[in-house]
Amino acid sequence: MITGIAHVNLTVPPGTLDHANEFYVETLGLNPTLVPELQRGKLAWFNIGPPGGQQIHVGFGTNDPTSTRHPCFKLSTIEELEAMKKRIYEHHVRGGPAAPMAADQPGEMDSGEQGKEYPNRFFARDFAGNRLEFTL
Repeated sequence: MITGIAHVNLTVPPGTLDHANEFYVETLGLNPTLVPELQRGKLAWFNIGPPGGQQIHVGFGTNDPTSTRHPCFKLSTIEELEAMKKRIYEHHVRGGPAAPMAADQPGEMDSGEQGKEYPNRFFARDFAGNRLEFTL
């Protein structure tokens, strides 16, 4: 019986693990963790919550920046959700090599399908084009 998700793997262009670290640690607030010795420099791993729980793994590959596949990150409160939206949008506006390609703007309608089933969520695309959803 499946009891959870161990990790989700996202891809970034070769040579951009430092950008992944900047975005996933500094902007999203995930915690970096060590990768196996033989994979250092090829992967980056980030803990969601305490070590030993769920993770985001980042490796080299290509993305379709129009793809709708995505992980969805869950936040605890509407205040946390709005604060995350603001941090991501500010990084998008500030720019730089690790800046998100796209980010829903605070106070505006989110870029996902609209409907009463989705009252509290938003989307962004990281610097490599990975689509990310955030919800309660």
